Amino acid sequence: MKSGKARYLGASSMYAWQFSKALHLARQHGWTAFVSMQNHYNLLYREEEREMMPLCAAERIAVVPWSPLARGRLTRAWDTETARTQTDVYGNKLYVATVDADRKVVEQVATIAAARGVPKAQVALAWIAQKPFVTAPIIGASKPQHLDDAVAALTLKLEAAEIAQLEAPYVPHTVAGHT
Repeated sequence: MKSGKARYLGASSMYAWQFSKALHLARQHGWTAFVSMQNHYNLLYREEEREMMPLCAAERIAVVPWSPLARGRLTRAWDTETARTQTDVYGNKLYVATVDADRKVVEQVATIAAARGVPKAQVALAWIAQKPFVTAPIIGASKPQHLDDAVAALTLKLEAAEIAQLEAPYVPHTVAGHT
């Protein structure tokens, strides 16, 4: 691990205390330092805000969250069934469809999107882009419109009241993606 190449770490199997130990070991042994963290983070799953995001900010580690649209759940009406919601076993473990607070978050995304006259994806991506500890989300574009929304989200500046409106319904979740 003495290579001069920078390393990134996917945090789907790691708690902040574990990452802290890895950072310490790298420094202690003169190994190449970690430069980025790829973790699960979006409006429906914000558990990383408690410890991992502050650790990354303090250590100047780039944060590259995956699933910023919660596997599409933030982009459509709550009760909409798709082929993905019917077949995505991992996604259904990450986002339990019965959490009432999650429905309220999705509804707030829709409300702000309608008021702004933009797609829901742009609102959800603008929210994550405005987080000071996020370097860049992994958008997982599979259609040209996904790229259009991601680019447009960079210029959509949400007001503090809108951010508060999006975040207010959130309730703590069981830690997901660490096992």
